[in-house]
Amino acid sequence: MNTMINDNWKNDRIASAHRGENPMVLAKLKSGFAVIGDTQFLPGYCLLLPFEKVSTLNDLDYKQRSEYLLDMSLIGDVIQEVCNPRRINYSIYGNTDVFLHAHIFPRYDWEADERKPMPVWQYSSEMWCDAQFHYSEEKHGKLKEKLSQKLQQLIKNAY
Repeated sequence: MNTMINDNWKNDRIASAHRGENPMVLAKLKSGFAVIGDTQFLPGYCLLLPFEKVSTLNDLDYKQRSEYLLDMSLIGDVIQEVCNPRRINYSIYGNTDVFLHAHIFPRYDWEADERKPMPVWQYSSEMWCDAQFHYSEEKHGKLKEKLSQKLQQLIKNAY
């Protein structure tokens, strides 16, 4: 089954990651799954999905929270190494997809000056929806592989 053509995995990204059917998974971490973002207008955009679907970070116990936040920062370390952005932005919302997940966004010098101080969410909807920025193996597969390899190496040393 070609999971990139059959998008059923998107109906439950966490369960599909557990089943090995989520093609966006970069690595299994202590607290969840590192995945590459569906859109790549900021190359290297990733997310951290928890192992269990919970509503918020506060639903985790202190140890789980610590592990989740550490894993989030490890993803940022790898994006920094692979993509060399000027900084990394971390966001946890859960308003649209009402379960815990963290967004890890690289921010670049080549972004328009008026965009640099603004949250990534203020990019126009075209950036989020335009097919040219949607993840594809052809365009982003090498980046995904590099992020995955570096993350696998890092977690061996971090845990």
